[in-house]
Amino acid sequence: MSPGKVNDCCEVFCFDREKVARLRGEVEVTAGMSRLFKALADDTRIKIVYALSREELCVCDVACILGTNVATASHHLRLLRNMGLARQRKEGKFVYYSLGDKNLGALIDSALKYLEEGRI
Repeated sequence: MSPGKVNDCCEVFCFDREKVARLRGEVEVTAGMSRLFKALADDTRIKIVYALSREELCVCDVACILGTNVATASHHLRLLRNMGLARQRKEGKFVYYSLGDKNLGALIDSALKYLEEGRI
């Protein structure tokens, strides 16, 4: 190993049986979570979710906020709706979207705080 370089692996393999046994079962609560983060990993969709965390918007509003066309905005909104991350309601000729759950807005706010603190 060169000077100043830190090895990121243990030099010997040894584990805490109690911790491993306990956490091996606990980590299963994350099942399905990667699907949520994959949906939010798209820049367009994260912008939409952020905007919807602030207020309900019609598809046309979303398209204008993103600087895109209605078809593109609608495509992303449909995906979010199908995943349960957004919900829609129709009022006359307009379709309005909002977040599917207020906890999603809290997740976005938490991620923004994390970024503001310069952690990434």
